[in-house]
Amino acid sequence: MIARAETADWWMLFGIFLLLVLLVFFAVAEMGLSRMTKPKAQALADSGKRSGPALVRLVNHPEQWVNPLLLSVNVCQTVQATLTGIAFGRMFGAAGVIIGVTLNVVVFFIFAEAVPKTYAVLYSDRAALVTARPVSALVRFWPLRMISQAFIGLTNIIVRGKGLQDGPFIREREFLGMVEAAAEEEVIEHEERELIESVIEFGDTVAREIMVPRPDIVSVPSTSSIDHALDVSFETGMSRLPVFREDPEGNDDVVGIVYMKDLMRAIRDGRANDTVLQVLRDAVVIPENKPVSKLMREMQGTHYHMAIIADEYGSVVGLITLEDCLEELVGEIVDEHDEQEIEVRQLMNGEMLVDGGMGIDDFNEYFALSVPDKEWDTVAGYVFGTLEHVPVRGEHIEVDGWRLTVEQLEGRRIRSVRMSPSTKSPLSE
Repeated sequence: MIARAETADWWMLFGIFLLLVLLVFFAVAEMGLSRMTKPKAQALADSGKRSGPALVRLVNHPEQWVNPLLLSVNVCQTVQATLTGIAFGRMFGAAGVIIGVTLNVVVFFIFAEAVPKTYAVLYSDRAALVTARPVSALVRFWPLRMISQAFIGLTNIIVRGKGLQDGPFIREREFLGMVEAAAEEEVIEHEERELIESVIEFGDTVAREIMVPRPDIVSVPSTSSIDHALDVSFETGMSRLPVFREDPEGNDDVVGIVYMKDLMRAIRDGRANDTVLQVLRDAVVIPENKPVSKLMREMQGTHYHMAIIADEYGSVVGLITLEDCLEELVGEIVDEHDEQEIEVRQLMNGEMLVDGGMGIDDFNEYFALSVPDKEWDTVAGYVFGTLEHVPVRGEHIEVDGWRLTVEQLEGRRIRSVRMSPSTKSPLSE
């Protein structure tokens, strides 16, 4: 039976409406501020926005507003749920409680959660600016601040086990965003930005990604004479040469490394016809997934400049030097013995010839593509893996509007790939 609404009921409904408005505001504030980055907040403040300074303070110190805002949301939701149950129970009797709970779930979810938070996602700048000053005033409200501070200690124990004063904490993506913004505003040079980004990416790089693959290793067999090894060293400009020995099954394995200075000393002593085994030094063998940052520290600590890379089965798959590690940080280091390799060549017909050994990251950056780099390290590996068989010259694959055609093969290895606009792409028209 529906009872007549009294004055108190209308006041409760009015209170529920006000709480709905507050919850809408809190939802917009929470989502807008959480999506705002420090560089963007500073840029909005520098552009003269009235709420800019307040926004910068909140974004720089999120620990100051997160707990008060969440506590306010909790209080408002609890109070409105209680008032809704009482008001509808008084007006509709026992069935009113069910009606009130249903409306509370549907109405408040749609209008106080889904709609405002979706708005804040789409218009995060506007949402953060509109709510910045009211949230700052809310944070300064001393009773709320005192109550929220009482919960911070418990929150820290549960979340991290230490105080928020150890912060602020920023994620890698946020830090890179700050660096990008600083470069765009000419606070730092673009070369400095590239170096900082290289340092960040350096921590995620493993040996396999920057190694010299086994087919490209310049080496000498264990039966070579010292004189022959020195000739190879002079011809290639290599000061260190891996030495391989073939086993009875036809597989070769590294037995050590010879140094040019040791070879020259041996020849001076009249041992030119001795085998390289007489001046052999031990080779350091590492797994292919070893982090380059850790490897570089080991090279510095134990004074070796070259390591042999083996896969999980123990087979040699590549080689890495201290110079390779440094180049990952500062870019290519070219000396008088290095031949500058051109990874992308422009052909007369407008097509491009890509070196099969070009890294996927460089390939994506050069052509603005998004080829996955988790399964493959090189363009040749990507084409080979996509075809799923040993290719023949002229076979091709399609990717993001481009056709990649196998141009040159060396055994089963793809040496170069020809890039041209796909016939299905607007680029070809």
